[in-house]
Amino acid sequence: MSQQIVQINFNFDISLAEYAQMCESVAQPIADTKGLRWKVWLMNQAEREAGGVYLFDNEASAQAFLAGPIVAGVAESPALSNISVKTFGVMQDMTRITRGPIAEPVQV
Repeated sequence: MSQQIVQINFNFDISLAEYAQMCESVAQPIADTKGLRWKVWLMNQAEREAGGVYLFDNEASAQAFLAGPIVAGVAESPALSNISVKTFGVMQDMTRITRGPIAEPVQV
């Protein structure tokens, strides 16, 4: 199975300090997600847009994360709006050439 990238973006309607506190509360649960290799946290302060790019071992891990409580919390938060979720397979050969941070997938 191909590794999967998940990209989640949204606008936030709270202070940067409140947003940082929100992120701190979910950072470790995200890190503990089965099949997650890494997450890069995104911030466009001027546009009040944030989100993340995630690399999962496989599609099943990505879909489990998307169906889980962390993403449900994003969707239910009154402080977040214009939520966009996209998933992509990884073109591993080309990504290796350009030094993308991928590794061989773990078999589940």
